[in-house]
This record gives sequence, structure tokens and C-alpha cells, in this order.
Amino acid sequence: GARLVTSLLLSTTMSTSPYFKGEIVSKGSGNAASSRPRKRRRESRETSASQSETFEGGLPDYVKPGLDILFVGINPGVTSTSLGHHYAKASNHFWPCLYESGLVSDKLLYKDDFRCLDYGIGLTNMVARTTRGSSDLSKREMKAGSEELKRKVLSLEPKIVCFNGKGIYEVFTGKKCSLGQQVDPFPGTEAVVYVMPSSSARAASFPRASDKLPFFKELKELKDKMDKEHAAPETTTTLAPTV
Repeated sequence: GARLVTSLLLSTTMSTSPYFKGEIVSKGSGNAASSRPRKRRRESRETSASQSETFEGGLPDYVKPGLDILFVGINPGVTSTSLGHHYAKASNHFWPCLYESGLVSDKLLYKDDFRCLDYGIGLTNMVARTTRGSSDLSKREMKAGSEELKRKVLSLEPKIVCFNGKGIYEVFTGKKCSLGQQVDPFPGTEAVVYVMPSSSARAASFPRASDKLPFFKELKELKDKMDKEHAAPETTTTLAPTV
């Protein structure tokens, strides 16, 4: 019946996606659909028990000078901070889109976030403090976070600064924007600014990974274009010797 269909759908998803392998295991005669709620309840209790710790913490930046792309989030969520990795919530589409777009050649998971540096990709947030949602951040925090981000980008000099969420860039600039490459570079630098929909599943206009993948692919095309321009040999003029 319905349980069998649900079990088959879950089994298919798990076998075709590297992001589900090993995450759900059914035992005995039980099925994945019936075991999943129990796992979620356990995780919910563990998260609640450690919230006092995670709310005080944050996430490390994974950055270095000369990055190809610096991804900027608004601030860490409770799940990511409790697990100690960027974009760690299971419903977040960041890692599948990163791989499917070709920005990375390995099927990275949230636990591999530090490996982004191997691909010239950095991860940071505008505000370091962990909250349940971005609405819990004060205007003072966001203003201070904007100034800190400016100092960070000035120091690191990435080629592209990608804001993971339209709302983040609008908070940063104080004005409305469109998705995609922005006309103006990052303030005080030559870094290109790219704005994409939030990789969170809560993004109402782009709820599925397939909705967001085109933006990751466009970002990859922008990166490749800039790489070619940078690699193009400079033309030189040879003066004829005077006699």
C-alpha cells in the first residue's frame, strides 16, 4: 500500500544520490519510512539538549587569499553549529548544487566543507553568531557584520564574492537587487559580486535543488570566463632597434 510506495521512493532516492547513502538504515522487517520519524525525534532531543552551547558558538571560516569564489551566508544555523560544519542541515541544497554545477569534482558532504579550499572556494558568514533564524539578528549585528565582511574581502581579494541569498546582499547594500551578477563590484575592490537564491529549502521562490542549480551553473560559467581572461597572454609590442 502507501507504506510500500513510500519505502520504494526512499530506497530509490538513497541509491541514486550520494547525499543520502548511509544516512538512513532500516533493520529487520521495518522500513525506512517507519524508522525515519524515530531518528528525527532523537535528533530533535539531542539538538534541544545542546542548544545552550550551540547558540553561543559559531563556525570557522574556510578562507585564504586569492580565492576564486567566496560564498557568504547570513549567519550559522543551529544544526550547522551543533555539527560544526557549514550548510549541514539535510534539507539544504548547497552541497548537491555545488557538485552538480561542476564547481567541485568530488561529491562533497557538509563534513568535507574544509575541502572547498582545494577548489579555490571559501566559506564565511556575514554574522558569526548562531541563531534559529536570520530574523533573530539585530540591525546592529548586521551592520557590524557588513563592516567585518568588507575588511575580510579587502584582505583576501577573492575574484568573486557570491552572496548565498538575495536578502543577504540587500541587507549588505541597503537596497533591492536582482539575482545574478551585479553591475557594481564589491565595495573597494575589483571582486565581481554574484547573488543567488538561498540554498536553504525554505527559499519560497526556489524550494527545490533543481530550481537553484541554474544559478550555481551560471556562477561556474562566470568563474571559467574569468579564468580564461586571466590566463590570456598579454600582448606586447616589440620596438625595432635603432640603427
